[in-house]
Amino acid sequence: MSLTIVAINHAKPKDKTYRLYDEKGLYLEVTKAGGKLWRLKYRIGGKEKRLAIGTYPEISLKDARAARDAARTQLAAGTDPSEYKKLMKATAFSDKANTFESIAREWHSGQSRVWSPIHTKNVSDRLSRNVFPYLGNKAITDITVPELLQVLRRIEARGAFETAHRVLGNVSEVFRFAIASGKADRNIAVDLKGALQPVKKKHLAAVTDPKRAGELLRMIDSYSGTLTVQCALKLAPLVFVRPGELRTAQWRDINLDLAEWRYTVTKTQTEHIVPLSTQALEILHIMHPLTGRWEYVFPSARSRHRPMSNNAILSAMRRMEIDKEEMSGHGFRAMARTILDEVLGYRPEIIEQQLAHQVRDPLGRAYNRTTHLEERRAMMQAWADYLDTLKN
Repeated sequence: MSLTIVAINHAKPKDKTYRLYDEKGLYLEVTKAGGKLWRLKYRIGGKEKRLAIGTYPEISLKDARAARDAARTQLAAGTDPSEYKKLMKATAFSDKANTFESIAREWHSGQSRVWSPIHTKNVSDRLSRNVFPYLGNKAITDITVPELLQVLRRIEARGAFETAHRVLGNVSEVFRFAIASGKADRNIAVDLKGALQPVKKKHLAAVTDPKRAGELLRMIDSYSGTLTVQCALKLAPLVFVRPGELRTAQWRDINLDLAEWRYTVTKTQTEHIVPLSTQALEILHIMHPLTGRWEYVFPSARSRHRPMSNNAILSAMRRMEIDKEEMSGHGFRAMARTILDEVLGYRPEIIEQQLAHQVRDPLGRAYNRTTHLEERRAMMQAWADYLDTLKN
């Protein structure tokens, strides 16, 4: 006799688990705790087996019978329903692990160990806002070139052309990681080379005229903000490191006796040496009694355990009415590169190495951190002296 909904609803728990049978092997198992579980009894290869279909009322009587009929169809084709169900679960788990978002986050987690915190956050935000909502849940092998292009066109539609190029670069890196991990066999991002709107090159603002550089230095000297920001501003043109490297400078990397600052370059992950001029040492000696017992040379105004804000120097320059179109925090590097070459006549390879750029010898080998160190030490002192003459 077939089961009815009324009979199912009136079934109460007993001291032992019992069964209410329907048809063709389907039955409802009522547990001592009151649970009602759909099961299918069947035979394959001469063995009796059970297939778990689900719980009532989540799985209705009608749905349970449909699942039973599907399983019997599989049996007729020689397929074991239980083994098929296990395969589907494994496939679903594999598909979830191979979605673009899961692979991208795995790639991002590995890369973040060597990236700066700001770059780590920027890449994560870029993918979360622009890619994951559209492609995140898709298996990486199912993503097509037109789908990826559509994502990038959305970014271009709001005028963010540079962001579109950055997103494409990040997506390409994720695909390369997936190929290396055995989760993809080709990088579809390479098919979009030349498909995006070109980005107009815009150099970071920098003062490279010696006369204007002198005026800028005098403005910095007269800055009336906090001593921390004032000292960072004064040190920036003397060492011309990347803005992020200046604001995160740590005392453990600075040897005042040897007049050297040794640290790992965030962009290339190579060790770098900055010889410190007497003028740079003077600034650091001013800061040391104030922050020398802490980690950062230029700590945040809100917490000594964090470095100075990445906007601190830029904000200070704006308060001094130095226009953003004229000078940026990165501009001190361009100023040094231009004037050291065109005015003071230093060899380009010496300047480039001091800028922590990848410089190679005639045989194509990258110079190590100590190459030309004495020449660079003399150059850094001459540069500081020249800046003094510009100010005066």
